[in-house]
Amino acid sequence: MADVRLEGINKAYGTIPVLRNIDLTIDHGEFVVFVGPSGSGKSTLLRMIGGLERISAGRLLIDNAVVNDVDAADRNLGMVFQSYALYPHMTVRENLAFPLRMAKVDRVRIHARVAETACLLQIDHLLDRKPRQLSGGQRQRVAIGRAIVREPKVFLFDEPLSNLDTELRVQMRVQIAKLHKQLGNTMIYVTHDQVEAMTMANKIVVLKDGNIEQVGSPHDLYHNPASRFVAGFIGSPKMNFLNGNIEAAHESGMNVRLDAGATISVPVQPDKLLVGEPVTLGIRPDDFSPSAAEKKEIAIELDVDFIEHLGSVTYIYGNTGKEAVVAKAPRSEPPKSAGKVRLAAAPADCHLFTMNGKALRRLRAPANWG
Repeated sequence: MADVRLEGINKAYGTIPVLRNIDLTIDHGEFVVFVGPSGSGKSTLLRMIGGLERISAGRLLIDNAVVNDVDAADRNLGMVFQSYALYPHMTVRENLAFPLRMAKVDRVRIHARVAETACLLQIDHLLDRKPRQLSGGQRQRVAIGRAIVREPKVFLFDEPLSNLDTELRVQMRVQIAKLHKQLGNTMIYVTHDQVEAMTMANKIVVLKDGNIEQVGSPHDLYHNPASRFVAGFIGSPKMNFLNGNIEAAHESGMNVRLDAGATISVPVQPDKLLVGEPVTLGIRPDDFSPSAAEKKEIAIELDVDFIEHLGSVTYIYGNTGKEAVVAKAPRSEPPKSAGKVRLAAAPADCHLFTMNGKALRRLRAPANWG
């Protein structure tokens, strides 16, 4: 195991900046996921850690040693990519053994490591097959095994599940999470899929336009997003955003008048300088309830556009006349596919964002926290 530390990391291609002043510490044994939209810099950052891209400025430390000028082959990292990159003419056994053969490990040790790794990944019955005889999930496990067999300090995963179908992606997420628990190694994983990030990570790093927007646990990012971007990126369906204006600031929060017509007192850090300014109120779909529910202080009326039935949960897609809104429907009251519905939310479940996208700090935890 090893920790990874990035200090003022910058990356530019000529005069075009790609990553700016990245400061990040990844502790021993953490499972860290870099997530963000296409072009956010997440894969470039991973490739710099792996030694496949040069660092324009800053320091990269692995296990307390500066590795800026250390070749990728000498960093003792295990890398798994979107492409399986298996040798088609070799069997699974030979593919797993190849990195150890190149390192001139003795045959007895190679045999033991291959057998141990194949058993760990439950591919020991596939050792004599060639890649063309394997499913996509099996090939990806072989690719992961080829990284494991070298006993690296850190594992790097660059969107390894992108080529798999939905069912296999779920299975492989479970496999990789179990693998992390069994091995205890530091793992850094890149994905554009926030569901993968939320289900697998100890720590999530959200990137946008070459900058870190927020670092935290899945719970922190979901319940306490630092910006409107993070609030909209983390969570599915994404957070609803309703425009309004600050009417007053007081010791228990800020009064907001929504364009949709409702007024709400949101328990956030008061700022009198914002009075009269436009703001955005954020409410997650799961935090809406029927307006008759007790202790709900904000109610809005929606024109229903579409009902999405997902078996265990149903979502209402509608609009206030000004903004689109998605809300989780109560199980006891199946909504109609047309007409109007009134929904409400507790102030403690609401988020408030300034026009530059910054979240105002909330004064108390959401009502649905345990």
